[in-house]
Amino acid sequence: MKKEDCFYLGKIVSKYSFKGELLAKLDTDEPDLYDDLDAVFLDLRGNLVPFFIESSQLHKSDLLRIKFEDVDSEADADALIKTELYLPLELLPKLEGDKFYFHEVIGYAIKDQNFGHVGIITAINDSTAQALFEIDRDGIEILIPMNDEFIVKVDRKNKTIEVDTPEGLIDLYLEA
Repeated sequence: MKKEDCFYLGKIVSKYSFKGELLAKLDTDEPDLYDDLDAVFLDLRGNLVPFFIESSQLHKSDLLRIKFEDVDSEADADALIKTELYLPLELLPKLEGDKFYFHEVIGYAIKDQNFGHVGIITAINDSTAQALFEIDRDGIEILIPMNDEFIVKVDRKNKTIEVDTPEGLIDLYLEA
């Protein structure tokens, strides 16, 4: 299993007991969707390795208490702390309407209600306070904030996102 075929689920943050149980902080708004997993992939030195889950339960809302098969001691558990958890993309819940996963919209066209065709989404920059669409318009990079007020419609069938940006925002990038 390759990382690009998976999504990041969370990270193991601490031991829970001396019997090898671990606590993982999940990167999701709906942790209860992942309460009953059979297995996850752990990123061990750049390789995704499947680990089978003996038992798991939610702990304090966004933490998942996990007992992996064959992880039976504190030493076994210590070796897995700070390890990232992944699941195959097909296990992502399907989103409806104007909600989307970042990886899902790469390659979509962006169309602004006033400006028209802007370009193609090449990446999502979520390292800033406000996530940004990174758009390529004939070699010029245009950044549009992923603000709910700007996103008018997500058209999965035609792979386009319609936005309504403030007047002049797109022109800022083209006047240089």
